[in-house]
Amino acid sequence: MLLNSCVIRLDKFKFSSTFVKMRNCFALFILLITFASKGQVAYDRFGPYGVTVHADLKIALKTPEQVYKLDLSYQAIEPKLFQKFDKFTNLQTLHFSSNSLTTWPENISSLNNLVYLATFNNEFTVLPKDFKKFTNLMYLELFGTKIDFIPREINYLQRLKIFKFSSSNDTLKLPNTMRFMKNLQELTIESVILDSLPWTVFRIPSLKFLSLTSNAIQALPDNLDKMVGLEVLVLDQNSIRVLPRNIYKLKKLIYLSLKNNKLTKIPDTICHLTNLTKLDLRGNMLNQTDIEEVKALLPGCKVLF
Repeated sequence: MLLNSCVIRLDKFKFSSTFVKMRNCFALFILLITFASKGQVAYDRFGPYGVTVHADLKIALKTPEQVYKLDLSYQAIEPKLFQKFDKFTNLQTLHFSSNSLTTWPENISSLNNLVYLATFNNEFTVLPKDFKKFTNLMYLELFGTKIDFIPREINYLQRLKIFKFSSSNDTLKLPNTMRFMKNLQELTIESVILDSLPWTVFRIPSLKFLSLTSNAIQALPDNLDKMVGLEVLVLDQNSIRVLPRNIYKLKKLIYLSLKNNKLTKIPDTICHLTNLTKLDLRGNMLNQTDIEEVKALLPGCKVLF
C-alpha cells in the first residue's frame, strides 16, 4: 500500500516538478545561508550593535560597567584578573579561545546578562558553577573542552536558541531534561561518542537544525515523529546501517545528509518527504540500482552519491 501511494505521488508530481524543484531549491539555499551566517557572525549578532569589543582584560577592568563585549582569544590571562569577572555587570558576550584554561572564573555565574558564551580549545572539564543563572543566554558553544556530560540543569536556559558542542573525543552524556528546552532551534554535537543516541534529542519541540557528526552513532531512535519542525538533519561519519522506516514523519525536512555511514538500503517510505531538496548518500554501501530507486522515489530532490 505504501509503495502504491508513492507511485501515485510520482504520477501527480509530473505536472508540477519544475515549480517544486525551484521552490525547494530556493528554500534550501535560504536555509543553509541562514545557518551558515549564524556560524560565521554569531559573535557579532549577539549583544548591542556597534559597541566596542574589548580584547584586553586589564584595560576592560578600568571601566567594567561600560563593557558589553569581551573577546579574550589567544592570550594568557593573569590569575588575579581572572577572578574579577563579577565587575562586568553589563557584559553580554564573552569569548574565550586558546587561553590554556582548565577552570572557569569562580564568579562567572554572576554575569546574568550574558546572551553569548563560547570557548574554543580550553580544557574545561565541567560547565561553570551555577551556570543555570545564565537565564538570558541565547548562544552557547563549547569546542575542544574535556567536558563529558551536560548537567540536567541545562533546561533552566529557557532562552537558549543555539547550542554547539564538539571535539571532546570522549563519551558525552546528555540529560533527559533537554526535551524541555522549548526555544532551542539549532543543536550541533560533533566529534564525541554517542553510541547510544539519547531519545531526548529527538523530543526538542522547536528544533530546526540538528547536526550529529562523527559521534559513533549506530542507530536512530523510533520517535522521529516528535521532531515535527526539523528542516536540516546531518548525520555524517557515523556507523548507521539502517534508516528507520518512519523517517517519512519528518515532514518539513529540506536537507538530509548521511555521508560516510554503512547504509545498504534506503526505505521506500522516504518518498513521503515531499519537501526534501537535497539528500547526500556519499560514502555508503549503496549500489547504482539502489541509487536509481531513491531518485525515482524523490524526483524533486538532488541525490548525491
